[in-house]
Amino acid sequence: MNIRKGNPEDMEAVLSLIKELAVFENEPNAVVITVEDLIRDGFSSTPLFHVFVAEVESEIVGIALYYYRYSTWKGKTIHLEDLVVKESMRGSGVGFGLYSEVIKQGKKDKVRRIEWNVLDWNTPAIDFYKNSGAKILDDWKVVQMSEDAINCFVDNKLK
Repeated sequence: MNIRKGNPEDMEAVLSLIKELAVFENEPNAVVITVEDLIRDGFSSTPLFHVFVAEVESEIVGIALYYYRYSTWKGKTIHLEDLVVKESMRGSGVGFGLYSEVIKQGKKDKVRRIEWNVLDWNTPAIDFYKNSGAKILDDWKVVQMSEDAINCFVDNKLK
């Protein structure tokens, strides 16, 4: 297995894994981004994300996509958006390798926190994270506003 920083040529495989994750999370039609979006957003002069890819025999079988955030309490942090391993490769160490690479990147960048979300029914992932020393915050809720809700808010509340 080889883990390396992703490049624009990898984005087709990255998008395929993102779509596989959407199926796993019971949201098969939720992905709207394109390869072009990924290339534009990840490889401009001010990239919105970074990605590690895991290769086995020249095939990308896993990704860890992350970006930097700023905490008013901690300063610079990393948000791990997605850690995805191809279904046929789960349990082979690919996920641990990618996870480790993100944590090493955080140490290198001197971030004070790395954070991510995990679905409450994904007990294998929860157990993995707990066993690695991560803390699951039960008292926080994830809040999101969809594109439709954004438009509705702007159109109806900010007239």
